[in-house]
Amino acid sequence: MTRRGLSDAERCDWLRLSRTENVGPVTFAHLLSRFGSASAAIKALPSLSKRGGRLTPLPVPSIAEAEAELEAGAQLGAKLLCSIEPLFPRRLAALDAAPPLIWTLGHPQLLDRPSVAVVGARIASAAGQRFARELAVGLGQAGIIVVSGLARGIDAAAHEGSLTTGTIAVLGGGIDDVYPQENAGLYDQVARHGCIVAEHPPGRRAQARDFPRRNRIISGLSLGVVVVEAEMRSGSLITARLAAEQGREVFAVPGSPLDPRAKGSNDLLRQGATLCEGIEDVLRVIQSLPITAERERDLFDDAPIDHAGLDEEVEALRETVAALLSPTPIPRDALVRSCQAPAQAVHAALVELALAGRAHFLPGGLVTSGMGD
Repeated sequence: MTRRGLSDAERCDWLRLSRTENVGPVTFAHLLSRFGSASAAIKALPSLSKRGGRLTPLPVPSIAEAEAELEAGAQLGAKLLCSIEPLFPRRLAALDAAPPLIWTLGHPQLLDRPSVAVVGARIASAAGQRFARELAVGLGQAGIIVVSGLARGIDAAAHEGSLTTGTIAVLGGGIDDVYPQENAGLYDQVARHGCIVAEHPPGRRAQARDFPRRNRIISGLSLGVVVVEAEMRSGSLITARLAAEQGREVFAVPGSPLDPRAKGSNDLLRQGATLCEGIEDVLRVIQSLPITAERERDLFDDAPIDHAGLDEEVEALRETVAALLSPTPIPRDALVRSCQAPAQAVHAALVELALAGRAHFLPGGLVTSGMGD
């Protein structure tokens, strides 16, 4: 997709489409490709969701609601970036599929600089926090921006170590959702000297289900992710998994087998993550990487759409595709092989099912039954 600026009306329509129920990044990208504009996609939503099996009208935010969000962001001094626009970070735009838009506060030009994420436990050891802070200092001195999630513990230490050289904080809620409150002062410093990033509207308070999407942006902005301390069931390991799916480098700091905060990072090493004992281990890998990550193409990418015949193909396929879905994730290209049908038609059927709440897109090209992405 060619990167270009958007008019005020187009920006409003992008916001409305992206805030529509069951329209996640995969669905948004398909709708834009199929219909050519957010405005045209919005007009098509009622019929698409009805064909997918939705019994009630799909609620689309009004123009007034979108304008109210834009005004709320402007009041905070924040800037909305849509994924088609030149200022939208290229590594994030390369994801399959990219967030349709992000709010930024501070210095968005940092988002395209070479960056590394440093993440870890909220209840971190003093040694772990010291390591994260010193690693962030070293990365900054090497000209690398540090990305993290503004949580207490390792995240806060990473931001503190990189305030003077450049840091990016990705939030789970809106651009003004300071959590925990003890990091309010750190939030203000990052907003002044670095960049705050959020996918959700201003005023939105983060919920548990928001953090995997937040973590996907953390890894998506970065060339690699360093996990300093992490228990076996932690958000940091989710970030590491997402980074691997995105083709990013994954680093892990080894720890004592007696400390539960080291079990997750030690397990990453067991699975093949790169050992990180200091800045040299990160620089050795990062400095050999291209600045912009290119995403791998799949069966659904960039193929021209035959609008005339697509509706008929989807009508014949939709329930077959729905019957193949289950709570167990399956690759989209596996569905194509099972259906022995054109990829575009299978994907279009999946989007209609997602809009109706009968399919759910997952990162890594996977899909399950259930609520839309």
